[in-house]
Amino acid sequence: MMRSQKSEVGSRYKKLRSALLSLLIFAFCLLPFAFASDDWRQALPGYEFSFARDHASHPDYKIEWWYYTGNLAAKDGHRFGYQLTFFRVGVDKQPVNLSRWAVRDLFMAHLAVSDLDNQKFRFTEKINRAGIGWAGAATDVYRVWNEDWEVKNDAQGRTLMKAAQDGIGLEFELDPGKPPVIHGARGISRKGSQPGNASHYYSQTRMPTRGAITIDGQRYEVTGLSWMDHEFGTSFLESEHLGWDWFSVQLDDGSELMLYRFRRRDGQRDPNTSGTIIDPSGKASSITVNDFTLDTNAQWRSPTTGAQYPVAWKINIPSRNLDLLVWAAMDNQELVTSESTRVNYWEGAVEVKGTKEGKPMQGRGYLEMTGYAGAAMSAILE
Repeated sequence: MMRSQKSEVGSRYKKLRSALLSLLIFAFCLLPFAFASDDWRQALPGYEFSFARDHASHPDYKIEWWYYTGNLAAKDGHRFGYQLTFFRVGVDKQPVNLSRWAVRDLFMAHLAVSDLDNQKFRFTEKINRAGIGWAGAATDVYRVWNEDWEVKNDAQGRTLMKAAQDGIGLEFELDPGKPPVIHGARGISRKGSQPGNASHYYSQTRMPTRGAITIDGQRYEVTGLSWMDHEFGTSFLESEHLGWDWFSVQLDDGSELMLYRFRRRDGQRDPNTSGTIIDPSGKASSITVNDFTLDTNAQWRSPTTGAQYPVAWKINIPSRNLDLLVWAAMDNQELVTSESTRVNYWEGAVEVKGTKEGKPMQGRGYLEMTGYAGAAMSAILE
């Protein structure tokens, strides 16, 4: 094929892909209306988790995500944070058209790297449907992919991940670490007062990680710790919810902490705000909205969206004699997802220090803040 013909074919392909992306983004904007169907399975009390089964996809539920974050360092001490997330969102559980081109689910993915020493944040994204294998999530084994981005488990139970685009990339191997931690009670993490406004939610809270991060052609061999969240459900938030603030903390005594709070339009504390404490042995204990307080004392305003995000926090859990200061390892870790979910949010590496039972404590983690820019999260996940 002549060079000019190849160029023309390439141009047509790019135009086709661009048109498809526009269509998928438009479909995503209509998801709240598509979710009116009662065909999707609700996250209800009594669910019994089983592993490794529940690492795989649950297509009977219409919302599902696999979320990896971590703090890593090269041998020379150069520090990085990363996020790799795969989303599956149901559009039509039983399409009338049985063609492979029918849109049953949308698959989106976000990749972000925080170069903490150089204070540079990089982000890229994907959106696809299953189609002819462009994206998908297996139901019999753990494998999720979006084009050439992939996370899967090998025969030894290790997690293998790879993703690269727009000058950033990662390729990691993660050990399981502690056993999975199930959040909430009776198999559900409740998000609202209505039945079914919940998720089945578990985490792998301390996964030893090794591999490489690439930024603009420079490769860094890194090691550190990752955190994995997997949630699936059908209806999550309620109309009064603006968004949430979510923390994952790995302390240097071998314990971990997950907390999230929902922010309401009326400014009241939401009763479904909660968390989980995991001790060094892996034993998990739930905490409720009345067990902890969250306060902020510093803000950062995004030059892109104008949103103002709290970037320094104080966590106090009196019953555990735990006081922590949490602050952003770098302020600008905002994701503007104009080509996939169109949800702008802050997700980034944080530093932690404080006291636990009177003893000095340090750690690292990740913080996610949604609903500060653009539409309320309830408009998407209600």
